[in-house]
Amino acid sequence: MQTCVNSILEKTTYANYEIIIVENNSQTEEIFEYYQELEKNEKIKIVKYPKTGFNYSGIINCGVQNCTGEYIIQLNNDTELLTPNWLEIMLGYCQREEIGAVGVKLYYPDETIQHAGIIVGIGGVAGNRFKSIPQNGHGYFAEESMIQNLSAVTAACVMTPKSVFEEVDGMDETLAVAFNDVDFCLKIRQKGYLIIYNPFVEFTHYESKSRGLENTPAKKKRFKNEINIFMNKWQDFLDEGDPYYNINLSLDTEVYHMKKCEIEYDKKK
Repeated sequence: MQTCVNSILEKTTYANYEIIIVENNSQTEEIFEYYQELEKNEKIKIVKYPKTGFNYSGIINCGVQNCTGEYIIQLNNDTELLTPNWLEIMLGYCQREEIGAVGVKLYYPDETIQHAGIIVGIGGVAGNRFKSIPQNGHGYFAEESMIQNLSAVTAACVMTPKSVFEEVDGMDETLAVAFNDVDFCLKIRQKGYLIIYNPFVEFTHYESKSRGLENTPAKKKRFKNEINIFMNKWQDFLDEGDPYYNINLSLDTEVYHMKKCEIEYDKKK
């Protein structure tokens, strides 16, 4: 979190912002000492998540309840800002009345793409586009480098008007970890707003650095349950297919490969 907060305080060029840190069941003495240092900054407020366990949706809802701004940015603590004028860029789109959310471009520490928007249906549920291609490389029609409408973006960094966040009843707390951001974006689309992906705001994302991987029996069970919740809720959307994805492209990969074609013919002819 220190890397994340320092990058915002040191690089951000837009002055009128606040940082709400939601404390979620931390145990080490070091983190609470760090909080004491942070609270000396008038831009920063620490609030305590009132429930036990980890529920990303609940933590975000708690944070938003304590925000005073008109625009909300969900931001993971395992991110590092690369673009100093990020707030100006995101706000430039988010203040348009037809826009419900603005997402950004994220990189792994090895300088490959972690997120360039989300396609609903990839991998059976949803997946990040262009994952693991080089940071300065190009995929299908260089779409990873273009501002565009999509069905969903990751909540690792996403801006929404607070009014829209409240209109869709915030994050669904039945989706504690997985697919809550996709669900959030689809609720926004359902209300008639657009979702924007903007690659000109960039972060490094040290993905799952805080929580760890989904590799325990309990986490795997929870993950499977959240897949079922999401699919039951959005099955019609999944059946119709993501409107921002070509029907001739495969849902088995994040890098826009063509589907395998099976041609039937009559050998007698």
